[in-house]
Amino acid sequence: MPAANFIKRFSELGINDRATVGGKAASLGELTKAGIRVPRGCVVTTGAFERFLAAVDPRGVIRRDVEALPADDLAAAARISKALRGRLETAAMPADVQREIAAYHDELHEPYNGAADCEPVAIRSSATSEDSEDASFAGLQDTYLWVRGADSVIANVRKCWASLYAVESIIYRRRKKLPEQGLAMGVVMQRMIDARSSGVMFTRSPTTGDRSVVVVEANWGLGSAVVSGEVTPDKYVVGKVTGEIVSRTVSNKLRLHRPNPTGSGVLDEEVPTEQRSVPCLTDEEIRALVQIAKQVEPHYGCPQDIEWAISRDAAPGENIFVLQSRPETVWAAKEAAPVATPKGRAFDHVFSLLSGGAAQK
Repeated sequence: MPAANFIKRFSELGINDRATVGGKAASLGELTKAGIRVPRGCVVTTGAFERFLAAVDPRGVIRRDVEALPADDLAAAARISKALRGRLETAAMPADVQREIAAYHDELHEPYNGAADCEPVAIRSSATSEDSEDASFAGLQDTYLWVRGADSVIANVRKCWASLYAVESIIYRRRKKLPEQGLAMGVVMQRMIDARSSGVMFTRSPTTGDRSVVVVEANWGLGSAVVSGEVTPDKYVVGKVTGEIVSRTVSNKLRLHRPNPTGSGVLDEEVPTEQRSVPCLTDEEIRALVQIAKQVEPHYGCPQDIEWAISRDAAPGENIFVLQSRPETVWAAKEAAPVATPKGRAFDHVFSLLSGGAAQK
């Protein structure tokens, strides 16, 4: 095994490693260290991205051009995005980076269901600015599921790097006034879970902000159908203290994502008619998920948005995996908003309060 210059296993990472592996990978490492069941994997570090970008753009023109874009010029962002993604997706990856990715892919390699073909992996973007408490890049960069073979892994790592310059991601950064210098991309390489059911859960209600409940959303198959909004999932609201399922909504689930049995990739299919209105979680599984949520939230010290999957192959009690956890941002942003409009002088605050009181009389 080569020295880990460009690859780090999850077991070597924690949340403070965000600058070198990105938010998603740092969180997966933190979850692993906290004893949460996470599919085994590693991350191609931001050092590998910097090595690649320096080879493609030694003068640093890409970052300067993106940072110069006006925040409201969607057409210009679309033009530069198309050019940059095409350039980065086809550029040669430095040989030393390729070798290390291939070596660690072999470490994850096992025969799949007894066949000679290798175990499928997920290739997931992990930008350095994502999944922080004041900004979330969720869904703005690429993820590739059910990827097989080192050559395909390397090609998809390149695609993830290029997705840092997706038009949505560029516009988001410009509107947030985030600097391009120092922004980089780690890429997670993680064994896939053949999910019977999967979804997301929130350690506070996403609709009311209530922190006394966990809200679980679930669908058949891979969780990408839920995250992408293609399906109306089953929804359960569970009290954190009592564990009581206080609300349950079993939806008519029309779509599911599942592995392509003929090769790499994922199929988007109709849910069989007889499964559509059947709950995709048992009460025991709901309560097990909530217990995980109650471990994860205090570990991070703030409400979380958690992706999970239940394996169709693993034994009960060992079949629930956490795929990602990030800080909840919607209600956190509302709570961080100022309670009053800033005034030039302290007396102006008092005057406005007195005026408001007089108006109410």
